[in-house]
Amino acid sequence: MPPSEFPVEFYRHLEENTLTGIKAGKARSTFLNIWMVNVEGRIFARSWGKSERSWFTTLLEEKEGQIKFGERVVNVIGIPCKDPSLNRQIDQAYRKRYTTPENLPYAIGITQPEYTDYTMEFLYLK
Repeated sequence: MPPSEFPVEFYRHLEENTLTGIKAGKARSTFLNIWMVNVEGRIFARSWGKSERSWFTTLLEEKEGQIKFGERVVNVIGIPCKDPSLNRQIDQAYRKRYTTPENLPYAIGITQPEYTDYTMEFLYLK
């Protein structure tokens, strides 16, 4: 499936904010703030907790969800990222984006090899 282009305001949001809301599936009523990264216009996130019931596993099952940035909400689908080369770029994006002292340990953690299995790409649904 080809990458989809998000609204310009979304890319601006990512440049100016470290957290973005995600809501996966139809049953969840609230958004969870997570880290997202932009790799060449494509949007990715990793599940920090790697739990059995999470936004990640719900997207695996139901495919559809929503992203909230500011007051705007857009519909997305989630596709697991299995490409090793792309996952290395995602690692670099996390390390480059989350560099503050409080974020750095998590950025190093989320870029360890075991997290590649918990990497999701978001495709914008127009």
